[in-house]
Amino acid sequence: MKVLGIESSCDETGIAIYDSEAGLLGDALYSQVDMHTEYGGVVPELASRDHIRRVLPLIRDVMAQAEVSREEIDAIAYTRGPGLIGALMVGSAIAKSIAFTWDVPVIGVHHMEGHLLAPMLEEAPPEFPFVALLVSGGHTQLVSVEGIGQYKLLGESVDDAAGEAFDKTAMMLGLDYPGGPRVAALAEQGVSGRFRFPRPMTDRPGLDFSFSGLKTFTLNTVQQHTVDGQIDEQTRADIARAFEDAVVDTLTIKCRRALRESGMKRLVIAGGVSANKRLREKLGEMAAGENAALYYARPAFCTDNGAMIAYAGCQRLLAGERDAPGIRPMPRWPLETLTPVTDGSR
Repeated sequence: MKVLGIESSCDETGIAIYDSEAGLLGDALYSQVDMHTEYGGVVPELASRDHIRRVLPLIRDVMAQAEVSREEIDAIAYTRGPGLIGALMVGSAIAKSIAFTWDVPVIGVHHMEGHLLAPMLEEAPPEFPFVALLVSGGHTQLVSVEGIGQYKLLGESVDDAAGEAFDKTAMMLGLDYPGGPRVAALAEQGVSGRFRFPRPMTDRPGLDFSFSGLKTFTLNTVQQHTVDGQIDEQTRADIARAFEDAVVDTLTIKCRRALRESGMKRLVIAGGVSANKRLREKLGEMAAGENAALYYARPAFCTDNGAMIAYAGCQRLLAGERDAPGIRPMPRWPLETLTPVTDGSR
């Protein structure tokens, strides 16, 4: 089965074609980062309009790249949610229109299920069951995964997601959007240990997260070291390093706890923040100490992309799932409400 995947949940337009037998045949991504940098974050209306301009040309490019004709496409998968309602509407409407025109089935995919399954696109994918850390700008969750659609929420952020905290910290330090990669790059120049930031909610039982207090602590530190509206470059770097170390340590502590409490020996990290170099290093060390295996997607598939949507959609289509008529995006959609996939093939 060849599935055309369309990702449009936020500010990146992702298109891919996945073949259940041959694997990924082609993919392309258009990022709106340059457009939104001027505003310091994503402007939903601008994001929606840009998706309208990009989806069809990207589909043509990917089909040419994969050397696949429209007659060879067996189904369409698109991001149904969660995400920005306008951006989701664009992807949903285009996917449904193409499916109707080409007379092929269509399936709406959960954005975070796409991220969770992205490591399945690698040469050595994880086997079920495993613990997954989903960490992005909008989500920070620990999930027990027994199979596709068999998810149990173990813990989540009670306030800000880790990615959001990175973005807000970038603003405090005067860094451009997108904040996460900018903070990580600045942290590389920082001295570890000059500042000691808290590791929130690690001194109590449970697997929930909280990053709002860490954000406030960062702001206070920045203000304490700002003189006449200026903060020296080394101090900025040291604060970035202290913040990143605190987030990475917090995520690592909770992941170790999740592995021990679940008894599982496989850990998957997914979502935009999973591309963070220091997080991968720290989790790798932790997993080795726990005699566990760590899995993650290649950097290009950590952020939003069409390949993960095409793959996740393919698994559900192979199991016989299809969308009902109508365009019904879901900007809020709990992951654990998804139905289990009892059939399907990688």
